[in-house]
Amino acid sequence: MTGIASIKTLVSESLDRDLKQIGKKVLNKERLSFDEGVILFEKGSLSYVGALANWVREQRHGNKTYFNRNFHIEPTNVCVFSCKFCSYSRLYAHREEGWELSIDDMLNIVKKYDDQPVTEVHIVGGVHPKMNLDFFITLIEAIKQHRPDLHIKGFTPVELDYMFRKAKVSVAEGMQLMYKAGLQSLPGGGAEIFHREIRQQICDDKVDAEGWLAIHKAAHKLGMHSNATMLYGHIEKFWHRVDHMERLRQLQDETRGFNTFIPLKFRNHDNEMSHVTESSIVEDMRMYAIARLYMDNFPHLKAYWPMLGRQNAQLTLSFGVNDIDGTIDDTTKIYSMAGSEEQTPAMSTNDLVTLIKQVKREPVERDTLYNEIRNYQHENLQQLEVNPILN
Repeated sequence: MTGIASIKTLVSESLDRDLKQIGKKVLNKERLSFDEGVILFEKGSLSYVGALANWVREQRHGNKTYFNRNFHIEPTNVCVFSCKFCSYSRLYAHREEGWELSIDDMLNIVKKYDDQPVTEVHIVGGVHPKMNLDFFITLIEAIKQHRPDLHIKGFTPVELDYMFRKAKVSVAEGMQLMYKAGLQSLPGGGAEIFHREIRQQICDDKVDAEGWLAIHKAAHKLGMHSNATMLYGHIEKFWHRVDHMERLRQLQDETRGFNTFIPLKFRNHDNEMSHVTESSIVEDMRMYAIARLYMDNFPHLKAYWPMLGRQNAQLTLSFGVNDIDGTIDDTTKIYSMAGSEEQTPAMSTNDLVTLIKQVKREPVERDTLYNEIRNYQHENLQQLEVNPILN
């Protein structure tokens, strides 16, 4: 655990006046301003922001590091939108290059886990014009009927906005219909960078920042929780990152509906932004650390291990992160197709527990809403039930 004395020494010995002031505010649990967020990106060394972020993390969560037992369903990678950073989707005009799953196909994926203690199915994919609101309501109802205890987390605002507009329903009406069918929470995808200056260049044809935030706000009003992401490390400037986090922080002040913030590293393989150099591991860790310091009203900070790779995900646990996602399964292709380290992303519970313990953290299985299911700190890993995906 990071001691308060060592953190106070770090802050007091800082040679930079701005960083010293920011450090004092962090120790006093005061909110950082927009300008201070930018200063951290411009001036904050990895050691400085990392130590502060780790202190905040341990103040909130101690050594606990969360994961869940989940699996992903990706209904299609056919999409009507053409985001320049995307290596995953295939335009509808070229849909023969992609995949399209039927409701029966997806229900069969769910049935594969009937005898396994998964708690969540995560459903997200491309925007297919034939997979409309009625289609997904039918899917959700079928999953709930088959396995009522399985938490359904699904659909980004990019998907939902298209469904609602096509069905000619308002955001409030559309979210009510999905909620009634059995949708329980929203993932954080599709946020990218909120500022229009960047959005116009990388994803101009899909839902804008205001639309993204409105859908999450509508979900929160129904009592649903959601996550939030930010795609960083491409053409954005530091202040664009802070602007993005500020908009999320403001909505969280209003609704308290977000569970976790997830910075997502831009990957440049096989997309229209392949000429953009990816961020370094140092910049990745600074991003996580500064997010933990700035996003003071977000209870959790998650690193998505399939995107970073296992060792880098371990490293984030010293830079503010307290969640590394779940067991997932090798059906998720969004990051593997973009050149991530994990080409077939699947870890067993044993793998996750071992990964967390290797860096002296405490592995805790959670459900989607961060209720603790099982603490593995004193478990003998050899005694865990053997299972190729979830042991």
